[in-house]
Amino acid sequence: MIAQNSDKVPSRKQRLQEKQRRQLAVVDTVDKAEVKVRKAETELAVAVAEAVQVFGDERAASEGLDMPVEAIRRFVGMAASEADATDNAGAQPRSEVSGGEATTLRA
Repeated sequence: MIAQNSDKVPSRKQRLQEKQRRQLAVVDTVDKAEVKVRKAETELAVAVAEAVQVFGDERAASEGLDMPVEAIRRFVGMAASEADATDNAGAQPRSEVSGGEATTLRA
């Protein structure tokens, strides 16, 4: 006598659909985390740029923050780029390329 399992074995199509659902969920989670990281980096860049002003120069800020001068310069550059992008966002439309298509964004 063969004992049958009351649970149905999912079909190949159902297994594939579940795998794709899990993959999409993970991609969505990573995308959201990347947005948070970019926001945090931008906030850190602004804070480091302010620290450079408070400490007087990059070398003093490097010592005060215990951060390499190269990192200080990178964050100051990011803060300057962010400030330029913010200043230019209201002044003119900017093009953004996504997925191979160029679109014009208006502020």
